Amino acid sequence: MKKNIHQFIATAALALTLLPSAYAGTLKIGVVPGAYADSILAATQEAKAQGINVEVVEFTDWTTPNVALNSGDIDINYFQHQPFLDNAIQKQGFKLKSVDNGILANVGLYSLKYKKFSDIPVNGKVAIANDPVNQGRGLLLLEKSGLIKLKPGVGFLGTLNDIIDNPKKLTFVEVEGPQLARITADVDLALGYPHFIVASKAFDPSSGLLYSGIEDKKFAIRFVVNEKKANDPEVKKFIQIYQNSPAVKEAIKKAYANDSRLYTLAWQK
Repeated sequence: MKKNIHQFIATAALALTLLPSAYAGTLKIGVVPGAYADSILAATQEAKAQGINVEVVEFTDWTTPNVALNSGDIDINYFQHQPFLDNAIQKQGFKLKSVDNGILANVGLYSLKYKKFSDIPVNGKVAIANDPVNQGRGLLLLEKSGLIKLKPGVGFLGTLNDIIDNPKKLTFVEVEGPQLARITADVDLALGYPHFIVASKAFDPSSGLLYSGIEDKKFAIRFVVNEKKANDPEVKKFIQIYQNSPAVKEAIKKAYANDSRLYTLAWQK
C-alpha cells in the first residue's frame, strides 16, 4: 500500500512538471481596438494550444498602456511605434523596451466633404492627432499634400508651432488618435488611421486623399515589454506564434477592409 502511495505521489509530481507554462500564470497583453486587438485575439487560441494562456486587456487611449506596462499590470503592450515609445520614455522615464515588429499601418488624410485638396476652403478645419509623434507624422503628410509648409528639418517631431506657411489659414483641432475617425465628418479634413476607421465603421477607409507608404517603416507597431522581460522566453514564443499564424494574417487583412494598400506586415520586410 505504501509503495502504491509513493508511486502515486511520484506520478502526480511528474504530471505537474509537464503542465503547460500557462498554469503558472497568464500573459497579459494591452491593445487598443481595431487591427491590433483583433490580431492579438486571433493568436490567443494557438498560443493556448502551445501552453501560453493570454489575457487581452483593451485600452481606449494611448497613455494608459505604457503606464500599465511600466507598473507591471500587463506584460506586453501592442499599440505604438518606436518614435512614440521613444518620446514616452524620454518624457515619462518609463523602463520599457520594444522587442519586435508588428503591423505597419499607413495613415491617410480624409475628407467627407471634398474630393481633392484644392477644394479645402480657406479657414477650413483640420483634425490631427494630439500626441507629439503622430501629430508630426500627420503634419508631414499635410506638407506632402501642399496645404502647409514646415520648418526645414523638423521631421516627424514637428508640431503646429513648426508650420511656417499656411496659405489657406487652416485651423487645427487636436484629437486623441483613436478618436479621429469619429470627428472626420465634423471637419473639412482629418488625419486618419485606417484600422480605427474600419473598427468605427464611420466611412470607407480606402477613400483617403493621400496615404503614407512603406517609407514610414519606423512607424511599424512594436511589441513592447518592461525592461525586466526583454528576454522572457514566453514573450518571445508568443510573438513567434503571432508572426507565423495564418489566423493572425487573416484577422489583419479583415481589419484593413481587405485592402493591402492600407498596411504592411513589417516583420516580413
